[in-house]
Amino acid sequence: MDRRKHGRRIEVQAAQGLSFHPIAQTKAAHQRPFPCADKERNMSDRVTQFNTAGQALADAANAVREASDEDLAGAQAKFLVANEEFQRCSTNMAAEDEARAVAPFTPRPVTDPNLVGLSDGETRDYSLVRAIRAQMTGDWSDAGLEREASDEIAKRLSKTAGGFFVPTEIQQKRAMTSGDATFAGDLIQTTVLGSSFIELLRHRLAVVQAGATYLGGLTGNIAIPRQTAAGTFYWVGATDNSVITAASNPTVDQVTMTPHVGGAYTDIGRSLILQSSVDVENMVRNDLAKIIALGIDAAALSGSGTPPVPKGIASQSSVGSVVGGTNGAAPTWANIVGLETAVAAADADLGSMAYIVNAKTRGYLKSTPKVATYSAAMMWDNSSPDAPVNGYKTVVSNQVRSTLTKASGSGLSEIFFGNFADLIIGQWGTLDILVDPYTGGTAGTVRIIALQDVDVCVRHGESFARMADAVC
Repeated sequence: MDRRKHGRRIEVQAAQGLSFHPIAQTKAAHQRPFPCADKERNMSDRVTQFNTAGQALADAANAVREASDEDLAGAQAKFLVANEEFQRCSTNMAAEDEARAVAPFTPRPVTDPNLVGLSDGETRDYSLVRAIRAQMTGDWSDAGLEREASDEIAKRLSKTAGGFFVPTEIQQKRAMTSGDATFAGDLIQTTVLGSSFIELLRHRLAVVQAGATYLGGLTGNIAIPRQTAAGTFYWVGATDNSVITAASNPTVDQVTMTPHVGGAYTDIGRSLILQSSVDVENMVRNDLAKIIALGIDAAALSGSGTPPVPKGIASQSSVGSVVGGTNGAAPTWANIVGLETAVAAADADLGSMAYIVNAKTRGYLKSTPKVATYSAAMMWDNSSPDAPVNGYKTVVSNQVRSTLTKASGSGLSEIFFGNFADLIIGQWGTLDILVDPYTGGTAGTVRIIALQDVDVCVRHGESFARMADAVC
């Protein structure tokens, strides 16, 4: 494929969340011999109706995207009518398509504004390394698809990329097949299925492993309702005419989330960037997923809340506390159970309950009995790998700090426990990749910088408890 003549156009998607594959416009594209001329004419009519309805739906989708606030309601109404007609035509086509071995055309649901409508082939053909190489050299002639996808996202977000935007399709799905030149298969020695970048990121996030709620594809500021006080229960007598004299309505406020720009970088050898290898592609994505996850974990657990840093669990005022000692203390089994008790006492012991500890604490728990001299059972139960501490899932992350101080104590560790479903990780937009060929120029390395808009919020601080002075 001559990429210099590459003229793909990213299809516009409607605000209602539909994207479209190209529709065959010629009769030949759908024809096969039929025994009856009437059937052939009927099929031709259905193809014409189908194509007309598809074009009308695409036009209506564009109208919704371009509509002013005053015209939006009318444009959406026309879109719904066009969509209903298209669905009718699609249903009529399905039976004939199956008979002729033509795959029926089906709209694909889209909820993320950073989904630009790449086909499966385009998704496979997209190369993060090729885009990095193009930005490094300033020559995008061999990266037309990557440049066009980034430009489309920038247009939708009304935001200029610091480097280039990576479509959500690429973060969600990567698959390249050897031997298929159309999908860059000639560059691959064996079949390789690249992992989803978003899944790589989620698997790296300790807080998500513990059950945190992950919200992606956000736009604008987010407000999440939260009940802060329950209504009051009263008994009403049947004969003494007693009445409720005090208000009993629950009170509600909002937890807000706003984008915070987080950055991470990795240094890669210049010669490696010049390689056309899916292994290099996977290595770059793995490195970026790892460092972004470490940053998000740190903010979610211990972010100070001082701009531009999000406010993590440790900085929430209503989080339960278990204290070891004046200068810190080695955690006891009573401390471990006390974290659970603090959450339960606030009626918050439900959902995704888990501990998060660092590697030092795990080592201590594995080598310390629950009750000194009276028990051979260690605090960390190796016989129960899914719930090794106090019957709960336990995640290990060195983003849990081990350098805290208290009075004369130093090198103290945190231990977290709680319902991590009440910890929310929000992600706006898509990855913005910058290439810095200068910082490591004398060492022959290229710095790849990834920027992502993220925020962290806690729905209820009472859902968590923390020990901040563990000597391990």
